Amino acid sequence: MGVRLMVVDDHRLLAEALASALKLRGHRVLAAAAPTAGAAELVVSRAPEVCLFGTATPAEPGAFDPIARIKRERPQVAVVVLGPVPSPRGIAAAFAAGAAGYVRHDERIEGVERAMVKARAGEAAVAPQLLQGAFAELLNPAVQPDDEGQRLLRMLTPREVEVLVRVAEGEDTRLIAAGMRIAPSTARTHVQRVLMKLGVGSRLEAAALAARTGLLDRAAVDGTPKGPDAG
Repeated sequence: MGVRLMVVDDHRLLAEALASALKLRGHRVLAAAAPTAGAAELVVSRAPEVCLFGTATPAEPGAFDPIARIKRERPQVAVVVLGPVPSPRGIAAAFAAGAAGYVRHDERIEGVERAMVKARAGEAAVAPQLLQGAFAELLNPAVQPDDEGQRLLRMLTPREVEVLVRVAEGEDTRLIAAGMRIAPSTARTHVQRVLMKLGVGSRLEAAALAARTGLLDRAAVDGTPKGPDAG
């Protein structure tokens, strides 16, 4: 027995293509609508058995607000989300809003049909591999790239940052001492301390590291002071 359904998607062409394919397979399509943001009122008024809800941004805040409204006003309507491979946040947001299923948007039409039938029967319609992938990401979250420039900047005192800036500008110990109004021996100590903290063996390496990580740009933004009162 065919499913009485509606298809909504932000891309009307996709909604109409899926609706046509499902009609050919014996299902009763009440409407194909776009965009999803305005589809809730139509779904509520037509009351299909199943609503296929297409989205390209499942992790965006508010992406599933229309589903929440549909379930609030027409709790008997089963909503199946069609979207990209979801992040744990995306798939959790879909089910939290009241979705009965989540299907990848590159799924074969047979997979979409199976999800529709399961959702209409009150079952959760989500592929085991999607759940496995979501749980795997939750258990082993991807490490966010470290801002190395910021990390290095936190290791240095303001006085040492100024020394590094001067090293990067090609100043030797004598010029650093004169510019900062400190003794050459003190300037030399500051330079050695900077090299040690950065884990490099020469001034040239220190300058290259600072340039590569954007440390010098950050120092400029932070307004690192120069002069005898610095640090």
